[in-house]
Amino acid sequence: MKLSMFGSEYSIPTDIVAAWVSVIVIGLVATYFVVKKRKLYVIWDYMKTTNHRKIGILYLLFGILYFFRAGIDALLIRTQLAIPNNDFWVFQGEKYNELFTTHGTLMIFFVAMPLLLGLMNIAVPLQIGARDLAFPFLNALGFWLFFAGSVFFNLAFFIDMTPEVGWTGYAPLSRAAFTPGAGTEFYVFGLQVSGLGTIFTALNLIVTIVRHRAPGMLYTRMPLFAWASLITSFLILIAFTVLAIALYLLMFDRLFGTGFFSGDEGDPVFWQHLFWIFGHPEVYILALPAFGIFSDIISTFSKKRVFGYGTMVASIGLIGFLGFMVWVHHMFTVGLGPVVNTFFAITTMAIAVPTGIKVFNWLFTMRGGVIHFTTPMLFALGFIPSFVIGGVTGVMLSLSAADFQFHDTHFVVAHFHYVIIASTILGVFAGLYYWYPKITGYILDEKLGKWHFWTFLIGYHVTFFPMHITGLEGMPRRVYTYSETDGIFLLNALSTVGAFLMGISMLFVIWNVYKTHKMKVKVSHDPWNGRTLEWTVPSPAPVHTFEPMPVIQSIDAYWYAKLAGHVLPTTTDVRIKPLERDSIQPFCIAMSLLIVSTGLTFRWYWLAITGGVALFAMLVLRSFTDEREDFYGKGDEHA
Repeated sequence: MKLSMFGSEYSIPTDIVAAWVSVIVIGLVATYFVVKKRKLYVIWDYMKTTNHRKIGILYLLFGILYFFRAGIDALLIRTQLAIPNNDFWVFQGEKYNELFTTHGTLMIFFVAMPLLLGLMNIAVPLQIGARDLAFPFLNALGFWLFFAGSVFFNLAFFIDMTPEVGWTGYAPLSRAAFTPGAGTEFYVFGLQVSGLGTIFTALNLIVTIVRHRAPGMLYTRMPLFAWASLITSFLILIAFTVLAIALYLLMFDRLFGTGFFSGDEGDPVFWQHLFWIFGHPEVYILALPAFGIFSDIISTFSKKRVFGYGTMVASIGLIGFLGFMVWVHHMFTVGLGPVVNTFFAITTMAIAVPTGIKVFNWLFTMRGGVIHFTTPMLFALGFIPSFVIGGVTGVMLSLSAADFQFHDTHFVVAHFHYVIIASTILGVFAGLYYWYPKITGYILDEKLGKWHFWTFLIGYHVTFFPMHITGLEGMPRRVYTYSETDGIFLLNALSTVGAFLMGISMLFVIWNVYKTHKMKVKVSHDPWNGRTLEWTVPSPAPVHTFEPMPVIQSIDAYWYAKLAGHVLPTTTDVRIKPLERDSIQPFCIAMSLLIVSTGLTFRWYWLAITGGVALFAMLVLRSFTDEREDFYGKGDEHA
């Protein structure tokens, strides 16, 4: 199909037209039923909501959806590597490159991030006594930007344009000269748009935690999940801004022929610096919130205050600070010289110190406690030895001389997955089981939860522990085959069995959710006998919480109030909260950026201009909205 506009002729592939027509038709039909028939009113309600719990649910739903998609990619990768010289379906060469690119990008940006942001949205305001996030409109916009970026990235699969540059997008491979076509643009614009939403959410969390804590909720009294979320939000502001700069420069290289990462003036190593200045703090962006989740869970189910609260807070902050001083350990083989390599080897070893401190804090919290082995607690206990294994191999990789052997082998794959799955994925599972009553009003079945825990944990270790050995044997990462003479068939087969066991474990989750919601057994506001403020509000958490506002006088104030046999003191002498004003504008703004991204990807500049005009119009419309009355109340004495 050809289109003439503004004196230029554009060629539009038929499959792209078909894909967009399908999306438009489905959207129109859904809108008809939502608005006219009111059969799917709940969808319309969530499309325009600005409530923190509902937005958190949206983050969780799409994070879980992409988790299954990325998990299937992982099973296909392991199936291809199960036996030597495998000829499994079509997943070889270029298709295999697409497979691990999609798997890595989805898991990092569209699974781990939204799942953690979803838990932050739901739990943090409740833990600190806030009635919502500081900027409800911006919160909704942050989610819909994530949604738009994730949809754009996944759209590439349906039109056979999946990027094949790895989740790191290394230049010069990611430049147009080496990966022509529009595939890499889906990577670039998908991460740009979703990353902008993540930055907005981080800003929102910072303001909320700094300005909207309950009376008496000093920094020294905040739950550790709130502390971890605050420090993580500062990391996001810096790291995702650097990633946005890198993607912006790569976009110019691809679309307009600049030479930031090639040629006489540019250098591909510039991309590595920019990406890993983002990439290694991203590891702690994913891990620190999970540390906070585990801290709260271990304290709750050990019936003890967290051991060394001040040390825990200090170690979280130190990890965040040192996280920006270790990025070059990803680049030891680039040739930056012994002085640079030595400095970053030392900082990499140093970051193990505050991490080790946290492990001992968790162990001493349990020491002498009355431990209840609930499903959330099992995930916390499974995390500790698993994460220690990942930390030990991290110290091994910090030795620059040894890294020349380990680099780009399955040893690095094993290390990375031991760190991220142990912290982030086990942390998310623990948080979901722990806060599920606050999300839905129901509690997940403990027996099925324990089946999920044991099958996942065993499968996880069976999958990735053998990769340490295959890596030491010299098996490179990102290869789709190996020979029988390499002597690593049994180890690869074992890893494949473990991967499928992890996949099977998720069937218990599906059945658990179905069974729980079918039985519809409501739980009380405090089913775990919790210690923090979220357990003072009904389950599920209502739209309007903390009326009147509780007054906090100590760490774990709710727990000690229960022990004393009285309720928390309250006050009405507080600032009026920002009321949620439902709006479809965040969704429309995100969709306009999706249109701009589509236009730039296929060089349909007329479409990019159209989306830009629509975006500008909606921003102007938004500027006429005055919500100051929502903060102070019309005519209120606090105004």
